[in-house]
Amino acid sequence: MFDIKSYSTFKKIKPVNKGWSSDKKYYIETMENEKLLLRTTDISAYDTKKHEFEMMKRIAEYNLSMSYPIEFGICDNGKSVYSLFKWCDGEDAEIVLPKLANIEQYAIGMKSGQILRKIHSIPAPNEQEHWATRFNRKTDNKIKKYNQCGIKINGDNNILDYIETNRYLLEERPQCFQHGDYHVGNMVISSEGELSIIDFNRNDYGDPWEEFNRIVWSAAVSPYFATGQLNGYFNGRPPVQFFRLLAFYISSNTLSSIYWAIPL
Repeated sequence: MFDIKSYSTFKKIKPVNKGWSSDKKYYIETMENEKLLLRTTDISAYDTKKHEFEMMKRIAEYNLSMSYPIEFGICDNGKSVYSLFKWCDGEDAEIVLPKLANIEQYAIGMKSGQILRKIHSIPAPNEQEHWATRFNRKTDNKIKKYNQCGIKINGDNNILDYIETNRYLLEERPQCFQHGDYHVGNMVISSEGELSIIDFNRNDYGDPWEEFNRIVWSAAVSPYFATGQLNGYFNGRPPVQFFRLLAFYISSNTLSSIYWAIPL
């Protein structure tokens, strides 16, 4: 850590143990009382982390409330790569939302939908693989692993049937940059009610509507927030086609969540 460019300005370093990422995370306070987030990981992830940092710089140009990227480089004598971000003050949205009035939950949800629409304004590269080809392959793999894992969901035939009947919905879907893990667990609400988006480490390219596959977690915390997110994103009610596709994506995720959870 001593070879981080800004290290000489650090006066407080505290480990952050939240989240599922394999990154090591630290809360930093500088001599000038700036609050920062430091993430480090193995040097083998250099290209991935560099892309993540560069994409966050592009998103930051929209002046969104987020973990603003500040510095990127190599540390630990070349063994690690690090990214330094502005710290987002506040408390986890999943903790704050249930304490708020329903109308406030809805308003914050609206804001999250508007932010997501801006994130999705960044298009996928031209050479990106066709979405239907890619996601059908991922779905086939999920079904295979689900069938092999030994644990079954009651009524899983309904899920499997829905997937097989609706694969055609994947055809001709547009693709864009995705946050990759967009739900209340990766959002912070300040004491002033300001919403910030954190943890872009699962970023990807894909169908913008697939990004809502985690809205079930947000809806479990606050149905008002989840409704606001949809209406904020679509600037009104979502089209029926959206819900048909969302059911497909959630069905696919439901299968993979079973074998994903086993080793945890």
